[in-house]
Amino acid sequence: QVQLVESGGGLVQAGGSLRLSCAASGRTFSSYAMGWFRQAPGKEREFVAAINWRDNTYYADSVKGRFTISRDNAKNTGYLQMNSLKPEDTAVYYCAARLGGIATVTSEFGSWGQGTQVTVSS
Repeated sequence: QVQLVESGGGLVQAGGSLRLSCAASGRTFSSYAMGWFRQAPGKEREFVAAINWRDNTYYADSVKGRFTISRDNAKNTGYLQMNSLKPEDTAVYYCAARLGGIATVTSEFGSWGQGTQVTVSS
């Protein structure tokens, strides 16, 4: 397992941008697939984006074309660049990691960060 710590959340106006970071501990971060999920108040945690060790990516339809997931294995850090933010993107964002390929369901990920709040005002 790896330990994950998110940062970069905050308050932004609609149409603005934020970049979230996910710092991982452990020397085998490059072997893990990484995902980003989000959870709005009163809603279930939902998939946002994922990236595997080959830098293949996959996105939820709701963020495709606006969000970009990436990773820097030398820094043991993953990123989620969020552009053209909308009020409906408001949520706590979590990064997660798993050994293996890309997955889109929470039960497939064994390591989770504590979450970072993103609030988009209209």
